[in-house]
Amino acid sequence: MIVREIEMRSDVRSALAVWCGMLAALSVVSAQNGRPFEPVVGQAGKDVVWVPTPPELVEKMLDLAKVTPQDYVIDLGSGDGRNVIAAARRGARALGVEYNADLVALSTRTAAAAGVADKATFVQGDMFQADISKASVLALFLLPNNMFDLREKFLSLRPGTRIVANTFGVEGWEPDERATLTGCTQWCTALLWLVPARVEGDWQTTQGVLVLDQEYQIVTGALAGRPVADGRLRGDEVRFAVGDAQYVGRVRDNAMEGSVTTAGKQAAWRATRR
Repeated sequence: MIVREIEMRSDVRSALAVWCGMLAALSVVSAQNGRPFEPVVGQAGKDVVWVPTPPELVEKMLDLAKVTPQDYVIDLGSGDGRNVIAAARRGARALGVEYNADLVALSTRTAAAAGVADKATFVQGDMFQADISKASVLALFLLPNNMFDLREKFLSLRPGTRIVANTFGVEGWEPDERATLTGCTQWCTALLWLVPARVEGDWQTTQGVLVLDQEYQIVTGALAGRPVADGRLRGDEVRFAVGDAQYVGRVRDNAMEGSVTTAGKQAAWRATRR
């Protein structure tokens, strides 16, 4: 489980208080070995090793995902819980799934020291088996092969679910947005994806049959035999062009509807899955 540094927001005093809570948690004696448990950089885990990241990047990731108190944030391979605690400090409910039981215990104590135990929860488990279906945000720092192996779980989430990650993503799936820390030398980039609606297949419209192909958020195809250009999904929002006609709309299960603009004139359009 690659993990992240403890949160540090613009309020430096608040961040220092949380860091002090972390130091206090690290002094807790492990019941397993009778010695204080403290993660060691590079220590082996089930799927990855523990590698700390710049503290500011945790906040940059949550900023990019626009985390609010209405969100439910899940971190797979949550390590010492820093993403989860940072999200909880923003008022969100947050869950960390971590395979190492010592890290789970440490995270739980750190959340209590930070005053967010009511919102930050940690469970021992395998990230590949975890139920992430209720997440509105995933906040991750995993290796590319981990991300690739999780891609089908990601794509099965509700359209518009935000996935934010440190540096590494899914091969072939370009991020919708990225942000980079200034004055940073390592682990500096936050990446954001919005889970796209699934639109591949045949759709019936008043203009004819719309046939769509899809690779993540990129859409290609044809409408009544005319090629679709500049097709893109952003969650459940879809846009594409056919000739000089610009289509925008939303996907709702087996229907799409919105507006089409041609030569400055706008009209409604609707498509239903065949």
